[in-house]
Amino acid sequence: MQLKIMPKKKRLSAGRAPLMLFLCQMISALEVPLDLVQPPTITQQSPKDYIIDPRENIVIQCEAKGKPPPSFSWTRNGTHFDIDKDPLVTMKPGSGTLIINIMSEGKAETYEGVYQCTARNERGAAISNNIVIRPSRSPLWTKEKLEPITLRNGQSLVLPCRPPIGLPPPIIFWMDNSFQRLPQSERVSQGLNGDLYFSNVLPEDTREDYICYARFNHTQTIQQKQPISVKVISAKSHRQRPPAFLTPDGNTSRKEELRGNVLSLECIAEGLPTPIIYWIKEDGTLPINRTFYRNFKKTLQIVQVTEADSGNYQCIAKNALGAIHHTISVTVKAAPYWIIAPQNLVLSPEEDGALICRASGNPKPRISWLSNGVPIEIAPDDPSRKIDGDTIIFSKVQERSSAVYQCNASNEYGYLLANAFVNVLAEPPRILTSANTLYQVIANRPALLDCAFFGSPLPTIEWFKDAKGSALREDIYVLHENGTLEIPVAQKDSTGTYTCVARNKLGMAKNDVHLEIKDPTRIIKQPEYAVVQRGSTVSFECKVKHDHTLIPTVTWLKDHGELPSDGRFTVDKDHLVVADVSDDDGGTYTCVANTTLDNVSASAVLSVVDVPNPPFDLEMTDQLDRSVQLSWTPGDDNNSPITKFIIEYEDAMHEPGLWHHQTEVPGTQTTAQLKLSPYVNYSFRVMAENNLGRSLPSEASEQYLTKAAEPDKNPTAVEGLGSEPDNLVITWKPLNGFESNGPGLQYKVSWRQKDGDDEWTSVVVANVSKYIVSGTPTFVPYLIKVQALNDAGFAPEPAVVMGHSGEDLPMVAPGNVRVNVVNSTLAEVHWDPVPLKSIRGHLQGYRIYYWKAQSSLTRNRRHLEKKILTFQGSKTHGMLPGLEPFSHYSLNVRVVNGKGEGPASADKVFNTPEGVPSAPSSLKIVNPTLDSLTLEWEPPSHPNGILTEYTLKYQPINSTHELGPLVDLKIPANKTRWTLKNLNFSTRYKFYFYAQTAAGSGSQITEEAITTVDEGKLAMASRQVDIATQGWFIGLMCAVALLILILLIVCFIRRNKGGKYPVKEKEDAHADPEIQPMKEDDGTFGEYSDAEDHKPLKKGSRTPSDRTVKKEDSDDSLVDYGEGVNGQFNEDGSFIGQYSGKKEKEPAEGNESSEAPSPVNAMNSFV
Repeated sequence: MQLKIMPKKKRLSAGRAPLMLFLCQMISALEVPLDLVQPPTITQQSPKDYIIDPRENIVIQCEAKGKPPPSFSWTRNGTHFDIDKDPLVTMKPGSGTLIINIMSEGKAETYEGVYQCTARNERGAAISNNIVIRPSRSPLWTKEKLEPITLRNGQSLVLPCRPPIGLPPPIIFWMDNSFQRLPQSERVSQGLNGDLYFSNVLPEDTREDYICYARFNHTQTIQQKQPISVKVISAKSHRQRPPAFLTPDGNTSRKEELRGNVLSLECIAEGLPTPIIYWIKEDGTLPINRTFYRNFKKTLQIVQVTEADSGNYQCIAKNALGAIHHTISVTVKAAPYWIIAPQNLVLSPEEDGALICRASGNPKPRISWLSNGVPIEIAPDDPSRKIDGDTIIFSKVQERSSAVYQCNASNEYGYLLANAFVNVLAEPPRILTSANTLYQVIANRPALLDCAFFGSPLPTIEWFKDAKGSALREDIYVLHENGTLEIPVAQKDSTGTYTCVARNKLGMAKNDVHLEIKDPTRIIKQPEYAVVQRGSTVSFECKVKHDHTLIPTVTWLKDHGELPSDGRFTVDKDHLVVADVSDDDGGTYTCVANTTLDNVSASAVLSVVDVPNPPFDLEMTDQLDRSVQLSWTPGDDNNSPITKFIIEYEDAMHEPGLWHHQTEVPGTQTTAQLKLSPYVNYSFRVMAENNLGRSLPSEASEQYLTKAAEPDKNPTAVEGLGSEPDNLVITWKPLNGFESNGPGLQYKVSWRQKDGDDEWTSVVVANVSKYIVSGTPTFVPYLIKVQALNDAGFAPEPAVVMGHSGEDLPMVAPGNVRVNVVNSTLAEVHWDPVPLKSIRGHLQGYRIYYWKAQSSLTRNRRHLEKKILTFQGSKTHGMLPGLEPFSHYSLNVRVVNGKGEGPASADKVFNTPEGVPSAPSSLKIVNPTLDSLTLEWEPPSHPNGILTEYTLKYQPINSTHELGPLVDLKIPANKTRWTLKNLNFSTRYKFYFYAQTAAGSGSQITEEAITTVDEGKLAMASRQVDIATQGWFIGLMCAVALLILILLIVCFIRRNKGGKYPVKEKEDAHADPEIQPMKEDDGTFGEYSDAEDHKPLKKGSRTPSDRTVKKEDSDDSLVDYGEGVNGQFNEDGSFIGQYSGKKEKEPAEGNESSEAPSPVNAMNSFV
């Protein structure tokens, strides 16, 4: 039965028909197992054109397989080659490969010829190609005498190479005696034939060692031609000429090439200037992806040439004087090539089949058949075959029909030889794929499950999954002709066991394979593009997620190659870190995550940036007296575009070593037109700047000295000021050397009186900055000008400025001085201006001298230090601040110019009124007793008037920091001591003390003191100390403390609710007076200190719970308290507070209260 040819792929349908594969009998991939009988098949052979190295043994390969194993024989030049008769020839055991031992003896040339191998067994014979054996040759150059070549500048030249003919042809190149390749360009190049062509010669082409070398790669030898000497004579003028072709000759030529080879077309032209070569294809276009230009476009190459590339190609040589062209007619021939090559054919008895041998070429090849190496026309007859041109048809074959057929397709350019056997077998199916093979596939990728098989007749294939009874029917499967099952997109549910079943009429075979689907490997954090500065550190991150059963390996690549073996590159789990980045580190970094099943990659580009490299090759052109053009070549921008160029100059004549800013140009510009000054020895340098900073300076340019010229400008800052009443000092800022414009710099100084009719007086001075005119009137305006000049001439006419001769002291004092006393510390002074002529200089202003002559109080005539106030300009009045009240002052006024002060006006006397006094200088409390305290004080240091009286205010402070009623006393002004009587014992008092004048009360001074303790009562308290040790007293005190705590909590809660303090009844408490802390030295209570006498009481620091508080000035005021009967309460009984003023404020009057004393006061009363 004949098997039908099946398509390459057959997609399984979703219909009811079982999923089956019908395979053809002509499957190229069908391999007959080697344990079955089969004809020989050639598996390896030497190339058709076999060039050998004559220094090594000759090995001619011929390998074949078959069952039974084939035997081998050889022919040489068409006749049997008996290897047994040649001791130098041996055949490898189990192989047909020949080894000819020519290294011990013999010559390679002896074994030149055409060899063919035959592999034969009982089923047929296969033959190899005709193998042509030729030894390689590298002959020497023939000896020749080469005459030196002499020619003029601009002429064309061809240096011939003409290498010896070798096998294979040598590679040609030109070098000098130092084995350095000669430079080539559009002007000088090597042709395909090896000659060296000069379109035109230049003097630098002169040399004596133009040497052509031929390299024979097969034998690894290089042959050298005799050196050629060329001398180019410089000509003052050489005529330009249009192009002319050096090769090829004429206007047209022809070229033939074989299909598949490289078509090389060449045109080399001479001319002056050097011609440029262009290529076109007539009536067509050059193939884009297969066309390449070599040798400076003088060679056109088309790779993998086809018949469609035949046609006319035109090369055009063009320069400024004209153009010429040459047409090359190209014909592409073709050695035979396969259309359908015959394939091995396996048939079962009584089946039909066919061998097809179809080839093409130009010209069309001839097809001939052989059977077992013998032309089929003389081969034994087989009734089952029929020859029909390029096809052999087999019908109802029998076992004796087995044979090896050879198809030969040949034309004048070559031949093709193919072996294909017909093997008649009857074999049940067998599956060649290993049983229980495990396939692991990444999800969403194709899964290919192999089922290699053999059988004759050819079996049908079915696939099953997980032992299900019906064959696979789903659309998601694809069956290949070699039995492979493809799942185009494998999913997790594709996991399982798959069974392949092969059947033919002789039997059945099956095989199980297993499929596992894995999660794909993914890069969840890819490296990112980075721009870093040279010398810094960069890090790339690459985080990978993968199937938990797979172990990934992460590899980093740079520019698709391995990372440099450099300690600066460190790789950890997720990062690549590059430290101390250099320019070479820039590129593409790729993170590659590999598992046994898949790999993924992600790339990022690292751009290494830095300040630019310095420019170089500075060149000055268009050198004129006042300008020059500077050009340069930019250095590497280090991956950050250059934004601008900065040009600096050095004046080697006047300021050597000092560089000055000249100009800036955009970063896209590499030339600058520079303005120059005369008589300067210029050098220039250029710096490039990008976003990262400025480059180092370039090397300095060559120096350029400009010609001298007259100055372009005059001195600046010209002034005329007299240093004495009878002179005029003219000063100016001189020109620097750069501005001098030439040698012999001087200045012409000119002056005349502004208001006179005098002519200009001039004098020429050296390069100085000052000139003094003597004998001038005092303070007269002058017109002045200073002009620069040098050996080349004068500068432009200078500007005229005005100055004055020297000043003298003013002659007149201000008159009509008047004083208006504003208050006790401020007075206003008025005066009449002096005549302008009497000033004799520039008016600077008026100056008031004033001093305190005597006190209105003490009449002390001691003069104090004088004070000075200056009023600028022409002002005629001013204020005198900071005066002392109640004082006697004197003053006078003077006019001031640039020279100094004029005479003083007559002294003016005035008095200041009284003011409030300062605080008393001191306040001390002395001689404390049980009920009295004595106060001593010093009067105010600044009474500022006549003291009228002192005011003393005081109030008690109890142990709970409550303030008692305020007592106010008036004390005569002549007193410095006062005793207060009828005070409470052991009580702290606070005193407020200040002085008064007719102007009011002065600042107060405060102090605190305590009266002494009654010794008798203190002793009584000591005798009662033992009460505190009694249990009942301790219990009572605990109850009282608990009650007080409860009351405080209730008050706190009520206060938070309503914001007011409830009024509560206070309980009397009797406690041991020894509870009060006392100082050991004086018996006073230790919780108070006199160190803070002059500080204000802190807010709330002594606030009683049962006293009123009144707010006066602000929230920051001090808090005082009173205990009088005038305490105020709201309607709900809550307490109204009363606030006192700050430290220097008058203390608040105390408000008396009828409330019971606090427990602490009760204790004080108890003792």
